[in-house]
Amino acid sequence: MSPILSVDLGGTQMRAALVDPDGGILLRHAEPTPRDASCPDALLMLVSEILEGAGVDEAVIGVPGRVHYGSGTLEHAPNLPPGWIPSLTEENLSEVLGLDAGLANDADLAAVGESRWGAGRGHADVVYVTVSTGIGAGVILGGLLAHGGRSLAEVGHTIIDRTALTAGAPATLEEQGSGTALERIAAEAGLDRSGAGLDEVVVGGDPTAVRTRGGVAGAGGVGGGYLAHLFSPEVVVVGGGVASAGDLLLEPIRAALARLGPRGLPAPIDVVRAMLGDDAGLAGAAGWSDAFVREASRV
Repeated sequence: MSPILSVDLGGTQMRAALVDPDGGILLRHAEPTPRDASCPDALLMLVSEILEGAGVDEAVIGVPGRVHYGSGTLEHAPNLPPGWIPSLTEENLSEVLGLDAGLANDADLAAVGESRWGAGRGHADVVYVTVSTGIGAGVILGGLLAHGGRSLAEVGHTIIDRTALTAGAPATLEEQGSGTALERIAAEAGLDRSGAGLDEVVVGGDPTAVRTRGGVAGAGGVGGGYLAHLFSPEVVVVGGGVASAGDLLLEPIRAALARLGPRGLPAPIDVVRAMLGDDAGLAGAAGWSDAFVREASRV
């Protein structure tokens, strides 16, 4: 079988890869996302060397926003250059690339990758959550991507703190549990560390850092509880940049699931770190046509 062109268009970086039918990355290329270039020009610049002589006839493009799967269009993507959205349609991408092109929400695509070749492998029902600058999710049920006319499971925008909402303070899961939230809350607590540096002082036992990291991770656990009640997965796979903290993030999520998640299950819902890292979405392109049921998007 021919390799597939997989593209991940992010707000700060865009990546393209040739992917074999088993999700393996054969060749990759990355560029900063240009804020002053049109989408077709930037996309062609990104993929031109990869496509040369590759014998590709199919492409899947992942985007950080709400995709209307029924029409094959991107409806909302606040982190992409605004002028790109009208160009990001399956019809236009197929014409520009000269390939049969599919458009996918990036978390949906990563969910397919992790369920087929990563930490969710061997499970029929998988929730994938990415915790990074923001928070997104994709859901696999019975081996198929859960979706309707649009991409779904936008858990990052759910309200988890009504008191904060009433006060006009950060109240969504993304505002309280993402990497961006962690940096903001750490700064408010007087910590001059972020990312891996903050994790170091947490491990060292600094009480303010431990409390800050625990609070943010606990917010993530609330979001995990929401998803667990909604979809009853066998496993929750946590990816994204913040997941590099490992058990510093995963243990509070496990504790929250045990306290807030579905009751009476014959086996607890497992919470594991993603295996494929940033390649989850790229690898997911190889399983997209099997996991994505087009007819469902027209219901």
